[in-house]
Amino acid sequence: MSFAELEALVKAELVQRREEGCEVSAIERQLLEPEPHSIQELEHLLRELEALKPKPGFGYDEPSTLDEIRARRPEGPRRLSLSLSDEELLDRIHGGWLARCTGCLLGKPVEGWTRAQIEKYLRLADAYPLRDFFPVISPVPEGFPPALAESRCLKGRITQMVRDDDTDYTILGLHIMEAHGRDFTTANVGEEWLTHFPYMLVYTAERVAYRNLVNGLTPPATATYRNPYREWIGAQIRADMWGYVLPGMPEAAAELAFKDAALSHVKNGIYGEMFAAAMIAASFATDDPEEAVRIGLSEIPAQSRLAEAIRDTLAWSRRSEAWDEAWDKVMAKYGSYHPVHTINNAAMVVLALLIGERDLGQTITTAVMGGLDTDCNGATAGSALGPMLGAKRLPEKWIGPLNDRVMSYVTGFYDSRISELAQRTLLAAKKAMRR
Repeated sequence: MSFAELEALVKAELVQRREEGCEVSAIERQLLEPEPHSIQELEHLLRELEALKPKPGFGYDEPSTLDEIRARRPEGPRRLSLSLSDEELLDRIHGGWLARCTGCLLGKPVEGWTRAQIEKYLRLADAYPLRDFFPVISPVPEGFPPALAESRCLKGRITQMVRDDDTDYTILGLHIMEAHGRDFTTANVGEEWLTHFPYMLVYTAERVAYRNLVNGLTPPATATYRNPYREWIGAQIRADMWGYVLPGMPEAAAELAFKDAALSHVKNGIYGEMFAAAMIAASFATDDPEEAVRIGLSEIPAQSRLAEAIRDTLAWSRRSEAWDEAWDKVMAKYGSYHPVHTINNAAMVVLALLIGERDLGQTITTAVMGGLDTDCNGATAGSALGPMLGAKRLPEKWIGPLNDRVMSYVTGFYDSRISELAQRTLLAAKKAMRR
């Protein structure tokens, strides 16, 4: 690791440790000293950061093992009554797949943009508030990414769900279920990454965990060794398949999510995937988005930062008439987190589901207009709503442009029919539910 890379790692780790409740001011002062640091000095500071514990009075209780997580969660329905024929279940699973792809595709061209940038672009196109896929503006206005000129994710240019890492993880989750079943281990997930994913197409916490696997580390060390991204959104975007294959079984779906997340994440990074998986599993058994959110919330520690953010968002959404009014409150309290952190993005998903009123377009456009990790948030919000509605009730305006196709770099899934993936998911679900 070069001096610059190590210095960036130490600075990122300092932020992470501060967010975890550790007192980092003394180390920060050393890091900010004007004298140049040596690699040895940086290594020493990193070890000091890694040894820190949350300070007394932090106010949160955030374990990273399944037993401890379950001991700290609130009461909730661990399994819901569900009576669906195979045809009905297939329609619900298919709805999840389609709505996930649609939400992801909607947010993809503006990934990483701020809310202000998104609004500015849409106003230039006379398309604010967003009610359709992002429009083409030709030539691309000054100040916006030139790559928009070639983007296949804009209205009128869409012919399929383009390749995206979010969707790759859903597809890989299906392969994990087909290869290993419900009893897969965290080590199995690591094996799947090494054999089915290109290293350069995974990011942040996943890339660190991948590197750690190659260097011989095993879980849970893969999640913690030199990984300052361990509470970012990467695990949350991998949640969908566990909800799809265990419909109406939020506790069981959250357990699969835990096994997946533990490869690369800790604490709120794990909770994000458990929350989303449980919420998606619940969405097969309720037509109330708020109920699904609350069931997801019941699978994570009540005294975690993520649980607090979700409870706050529930309250602010009820008291706000417009999404942006509630979002201002979310960002005032949680806007200091990195734009691809779990906590702020999970709040955006919850807000979109509550404001969306069971309308796919309103839900995913709200999830995207707030900025942050727009493709992830559009995908997760769609994935939680899709099973409530089912594929047959999704508007053609949104799902038609996909043409039943999704591209992926997961080995063996380069160009797939979404309907065929849904069929395969149904078979995996029937096996998982029989266990």
